[in-house]
Amino acid sequence: ETLEDTIRVLCGYHPDVITLRHHEIGSAERAAAVSTVPIINAGDGTGQHPTQALLDLYTIMRECGRIDGLTVIIGGDLANGRTARSLAYLLAKFTWVSLIFVSPPELRIGSDIKEYLMRHHMAFSEEDDLHRALPRADVVYWTRIQKERMDPATYAKAAGRYLIGKRELSEMQNRAILLHPLPRIDEIAPEVDSDPRAAYF
Repeated sequence: ETLEDTIRVLCGYHPDVITLRHHEIGSAERAAAVSTVPIINAGDGTGQHPTQALLDLYTIMRECGRIDGLTVIIGGDLANGRTARSLAYLLAKFTWVSLIFVSPPELRIGSDIKEYLMRHHMAFSEEDDLHRALPRADVVYWTRIQKERMDPATYAKAAGRYLIGKRELSEMQNRAILLHPLPRIDEIAPEVDSDPRAAYF
């Protein structure tokens, strides 16, 4: 059945709210158009993932004590990573936050997010050298390369290119934190998990 019909049926059970995760971009908007109760977007394809972004923001606040004025690396698969898109969008609501996007050229953050950041006068830069970016960051938000969302040639080119291990940890500031929305594949070495700056679990 259509998504709209599914939502109408679910509303017949008189819920207070519906939390929806769906593989299509814009599905939460479509659901909200026919729903009689609020829809919470828990991920729509490669579009947005606001519930994860709120959790990430809470973690940054808890670990760093603030959000304003931080320099945040968002790295990995930025073309397909809905968590990266949502976090960038949400960080634009704060003041003096600076973003550094680190990714292979073929997996850069979408132009819609960059245009949004420019409209809101948020400082950001794009970098392909993780080692140049790491010493400048208060927060390193790392994501996996999403094999399921790209052709094999693009995946082969990008996979294993940016890994965070002991060397990368040594380049981070002592007070910086490392986040990951999970699941992790091999982009953060398990040896990093015990470092007090690793805040993803």
